[in-house]
Formats: sequence, C-alpha cells, structure tokens
Amino acid sequence: MSDETGETLETGNEDKTASMNDRQQQIVDMGSATIKTERGTIHTLTIVGQIEGHQILPPTLKSTKYEHVMPLLATIEESEEVDGLLVLLNTVGGDIEAGLGIAELISSMSKPTVSLVLGGGHSIGVPLAVSAKTSFVAPSAAMTIHPVRLNGLVIGVPQTFNYFERIQERIIQFVTRNSRVKREDFTKMMLQTGELAADVGSVIYGEEAVKIGLIDHIGGLADALECLHAMIDERRQKQETKVR
Repeated sequence: MSDETGETLETGNEDKTASMNDRQQQIVDMGSATIKTERGTIHTLTIVGQIEGHQILPPTLKSTKYEHVMPLLATIEESEEVDGLLVLLNTVGGDIEAGLGIAELISSMSKPTVSLVLGGGHSIGVPLAVSAKTSFVAPSAAMTIHPVRLNGLVIGVPQTFNYFERIQERIIQFVTRNSRVKREDFTKMMLQTGELAADVGSVIYGEEAVKIGLIDHIGGLADALECLHAMIDERRQKQETKVR
C-alpha cells in the first residue's frame, strides 16, 4: 500500500512488530507472557529464584517481586481476554508472607489454573505449587519441606516461638487444604531429622510428591497445557449451559 508520494506504508507489519516487542518486554519485566491460540488465551507466569518480600534483594539474585505478581493476578482474574493461568515454578523459596499472599491469590481465582514445578519448588514454593486447581511436577524436580526459619536477630522468648508455630500452622493448613497430602504426613516430613545436612526437613522428588498427594500429576509442559485447555473447555461449557 502506497500514499500519494509513492512511499510504502507498512502499518500492519509495524503493528505486528510493536505487539511482538510488547510481549518480549512483558517477559523481561514481569517474567510472564500471554499465549493466544484457537483453543483459548493462556497467561503464563514464572515464579523463579527467591520470593522477594518487604526488603529488596541484591541485584545479583534472581527474584520474584510480590508487588508485581499480585496486581498481575488480579488483572488476569478480571480480564475477559484471558481464559486460564499457567504457573511455572523454579524457586528456592523466600519471604513467607509474600509467598503465602501470592499463593492465596492463585487459590482464590475462579479461572482455570495449573502449576508446573520445574527444577525446584522449595520452602514457600510448596504452597505456591499446590495453590493452582491442578498441579504438575517434572520427574526430576525437587521440593524441600522444612519448618519456618528466620534470618537476622531473633529474640529468645516464648512469644517468638509461639509466633513461629502460628506461621507454621498457617502453611500446614494451606497446603493440606489445597492438596491431597495428609496433615500428619506433611508435618512428619517438615520435622524429619537426618534428611538435610544442616537443617530439619525433607527433600522429595517428582514421583514421591505425587505418591503422598502433595502434587496431582507427574508431567511436563505439554501435559500441563493440555490439562489447562481441558479445564477451559469445561468452564466454557458450564457458562454456555447457564446462558441457555
């Protein structure tokens, strides 16, 4: 297409290039991407490195910032364009309150959600892994379950230990509420001695996580996507039935 001066106008190509640049920038800034296909639109969120809380981590550490993820999840829930959420996890853990806050948001979403643990879903990454409606774990992925720990100054009084117990109880309740793992089994793994070199707790891998009911299925990316599309189709059918 040309204008009166004979110069070629490539508006369509420019729009495609701008759209591609926006998606690439979204991946860089937020660790997320939106995938549009004939079967539906899926937003992919990556939770990697360390979950950053109220204190800023050093720039040399990979981190997931809760102030980025929380409003993003609210936007996904309200968006009419997004049909489902895929959460990709490879995290060492991090801030308990920030991690639990993100996990609570994911678990309370009405849209289809699927999580996939790749590499590791350690510490507070465990509640994040089970927060989706259906969870997957790669066979080689590891998950560390351990008691609550606190870095920095700790005041050695009964109130401090009581506070630790209450936080730990919140984690246990969330995990058991959002998975099929038995409370006694999860607590036993959390307090197990001899498993970790310098800590109390357990490290479990893909098949064991599924066996105890912590994670729903063994699988990879294709399995997680197929499950999410099936959930999206089911949700559409229910909505169509209500309209009729």
